[in-house]
Amino acid sequence: MLTVTSVNVNGLRAAAKKGFVEWLAGTSADVLCLQEVRAEPQQLPEYVRTPDGWHVVHAPAAAKGRAGVSLYTRREPDRVRVGFGSAEFDASGRYVEVDLPGVTVASLYLPSGEVGTERQDEKVRFMGEFLAHLKDLRERSAADGREVLVCGDWNIAHQPADLKNWRANQKNSGFLPEEREWLTRVLDETDGGYVDVVRALHPEVAGPYTWWSYRGRAFDNDSGWRIDYHCSTPGLAAKAVKGFVERAATHDERWSDHAPVTVVYDL
Repeated sequence: MLTVTSVNVNGLRAAAKKGFVEWLAGTSADVLCLQEVRAEPQQLPEYVRTPDGWHVVHAPAAAKGRAGVSLYTRREPDRVRVGFGSAEFDASGRYVEVDLPGVTVASLYLPSGEVGTERQDEKVRFMGEFLAHLKDLRERSAADGREVLVCGDWNIAHQPADLKNWRANQKNSGFLPEEREWLTRVLDETDGGYVDVVRALHPEVAGPYTWWSYRGRAFDNDSGWRIDYHCSTPGLAAKAVKGFVERAATHDERWSDHAPVTVVYDL
């Protein structure tokens, strides 16, 4: 079995003070993909930076206090790669991948965007480059007999079932038609060639949501978005036996505005 968990921690130093450390001590995950770490490795306490029993790679952003992705693995990776060959984005703390036996696992933090701003333009540029990388990674891995799993905060709700208030968000970044069309391409077997693993396991449900705004009572009302995904090559997706969101019992027990998304693969 291979258990993989992905979570946007919304600042790892803050999350560590609010329950992440205790969660990490109790998780059965073999691989942990973190996004929005927002810290240099030396800024993290040692028990978070290099906890016992884990091999860790941190990929902070060149811009201080922004983005940042990390991968924690029980087994030492055979190979580590930061970035995906992009002159613009490789130092932005948005992508890191490791090779484990038979599978490449990546942690992704796709830009969030904001309609009518440079942030949205950046998101569009990132998506264009990243789809090309996803295709190349899939093809190279297939040639080597490997599967691929890209976990993370994709910052796009794909379908109406992926967010509670979809009608009110059709002109907002994260649910724009062109963003959703791009994600459809990622998941098209004749284009990107990846599978949305949790949706494949739960095809007829609303959500399960992975992010809730801190505003109002979004969490209590389960007025959320599903923007955190496990996207894998079909061979690995077919081996997924269980996928779930580790939603906190109460608002006060949350250590991020996202919840961990966990999938168990029977290899």
